[in-house]
Amino acid sequence: RVSNAREVGLVSSRIGRTPSGSGTSWIASTVPDMTDNSGETLATDSGETSADVAAGNDPFEVEERHAVGSTFHLVDLSGSSFHEVRLREAKINDAEDGIAIDGRPEYVRTACEASLRRLRTDVIDLYYCHRLDPDVPIEETVGAMAELVTAGKVRAIGLSEVGPDQIRRAHAIHPISALQSEYSLWERRVEDGITSTCRELGITLVPYSPLGRSALTGSLKSGTTFAPNDFRATNPRFSAGNLAVNLEPVQRLQSLAADKGCSPGQLALAWLLAQPLDVVPIPGTKRISFVRQNIAATDVAISADEVALLAEIFAPGRIAGERYAPVHARTIR
Repeated sequence: RVSNAREVGLVSSRIGRTPSGSGTSWIASTVPDMTDNSGETLATDSGETSADVAAGNDPFEVEERHAVGSTFHLVDLSGSSFHEVRLREAKINDAEDGIAIDGRPEYVRTACEASLRRLRTDVIDLYYCHRLDPDVPIEETVGAMAELVTAGKVRAIGLSEVGPDQIRRAHAIHPISALQSEYSLWERRVEDGITSTCRELGITLVPYSPLGRSALTGSLKSGTTFAPNDFRATNPRFSAGNLAVNLEPVQRLQSLAADKGCSPGQLALAWLLAQPLDVVPIPGTKRISFVRQNIAATDVAISADEVALLAEIFAPGRIAGERYAPVHARTIR
């Protein structure tokens, strides 16, 4: 069936991006080789039309940076027009005691107005509920988001990290165009009921961390350590014991990629793009070279047998350790 996003006129590039500073704290130690605006211009010139920004990840600064010079709205700095970009606003705030989530209708409206002001635009193409508020029924949160669509301030709405039941309850209130959840060879739990629900309801799946927080790029080695401000420093899958085990299947990914003449990350993205539903991965990066590499993954040919082989190599349960530390795990359903 035609996806809900396409029905409302949202057509994205096959691979989007989480811009630097927008939820990519694990990449904090990376030295960028591009300026902010040059990176956005490069991405759009290369055919990327989807970028993901959120107040909850790097409050407000990312939105303001992406509004400068209308880089993310109508034209790039050179004045060349390009496709509209999907924007995301998260209903999530940092609190002194960890993570505080606010899904109240009044906050949904207030956060949207604030984003429109910071982005210097009249409408947000795709507006996500980044995490569900356990104290607010999903029907109330999505109902408030639906009112923003009716008011012409939002074109489409999405959810993140929810299960099949929550998806159906939300979809009954207003069509859900996108679901953002972690999905990769490294993390495949969405295949347990979520991907089939998205396929049935015409919801585009937007996998974040599609490269396993860099594990699937082949850049990590057993014994790699991480800076204190790196998300992976406290992530169970990157602990000394688990990382050595988890990199074993990555070696086979590297070998297969070498045979195909592509990078391991490109093959991992090609595997995602070959899944039987609408999929738009959003790998995070700060570097121009990696933006180009990620976009080139759309040209990697992958057979059904290769898709099946990779699925077997990274069979569910093969990756050791929980995907989140407890403080983050409590925010997902």
